[in-house]
Amino acid sequence: MRRALRWETLAPMARARLAFAAIALLAACSSGDKRTVLTVYSPHGKELLEYYEKGFEASHPNVDVQWVDMGSQEVLDRLRAEKANPQADLWFGAPSEIFARAAGEGLLDPYTPTWADKVPAEAKDPQGRWFGTYMTPEVIAYNSNAVSAADAPKDWADVVDPKWKGKVLIRNPVESGTMRAIFGAMLARSIAQTGNTAQGWDWLRRLDANTKEYVLNPALLYQKLGREEGVVTLYNMPDIATLEARTKTPVGFVFPTSGTPLLVDAIALVHGGKQSALAKEFYEYVTTPLAFRDAAVKFLRIPSRTDLPNDSLPDAVRRARTELKVMPVDAKLLADSLDTWMKFWDSNIRNSQRGK
Repeated sequence: MRRALRWETLAPMARARLAFAAIALLAACSSGDKRTVLTVYSPHGKELLEYYEKGFEASHPNVDVQWVDMGSQEVLDRLRAEKANPQADLWFGAPSEIFARAAGEGLLDPYTPTWADKVPAEAKDPQGRWFGTYMTPEVIAYNSNAVSAADAPKDWADVVDPKWKGKVLIRNPVESGTMRAIFGAMLARSIAQTGNTAQGWDWLRRLDANTKEYVLNPALLYQKLGREEGVVTLYNMPDIATLEARTKTPVGFVFPTSGTPLLVDAIALVHGGKQSALAKEFYEYVTTPLAFRDAAVKFLRIPSRTDLPNDSLPDAVRRARTELKVMPVDAKLLADSLDTWMKFWDSNIRNSQRGK
């Protein structure tokens, strides 16, 4: 039985009540299904999660993989709420900055996968509490029917040009690991260049002035972009490239010329998970060379493993590996500051520039 839930439209207490109701329902449903339940929290989306669910269950017929699809920050918030009684076994997907915070709060168990030496140092936790799976660059995307490649924004400064006023769609940043990473990178770059965050906040205010809507979830973002309710957005390359390849939505993307955050997308065991042994098997299953190649070909994910040759990967992934310019970002600064920055943005900047 597959379950995919979105939580963006629910108030916190409603989410909590629904979560406990869902757990009770799962228990009731499981009484007639003798398979062992493996619970995975992930922001990776239905298609990728169903693909790995079916593959793992085919080789483990006594296991029922059940996943809950929600934003990266939502996974962390939920693990915090469930710390005394963990409901998940595995966390599959989110920027490493979020995993690092979870590790520091004792929410993850250490595990060294068989391929630990095949990823660079920056793609793994020194204590083995998380390891990188995919490298995820952030891009500027646009509706290619409404905006030509020549006219599309080429860099972060272009997105906040007044010509795009009311034409930008942004995924709700508070709950999105992708958007938090972009916002945090702008502020961290401001500190690196000027010694303070003023330049970064100015960029975020100008972005707010151009933003038509902060969209609740990725599915709505894709729909609105495809319908030209907005024609420019900021998001991660794999999801945008997959959108174009699988749904034929008219969308193009640009690697920002001044550099872009390159996120390490990670995986980890949940501390206190009830199915630790099975979770380790699933962990290994989704990170084999074959699984990484499948993720690259079918979902345009960029493998973190360095032992996969370029010629085994699709064009979009090879392009990302060779064309993008990485923006240096102080990981410790983000870990220490991002929550505070996002709270300030949410209270003081969101929707503050409309009509100005």
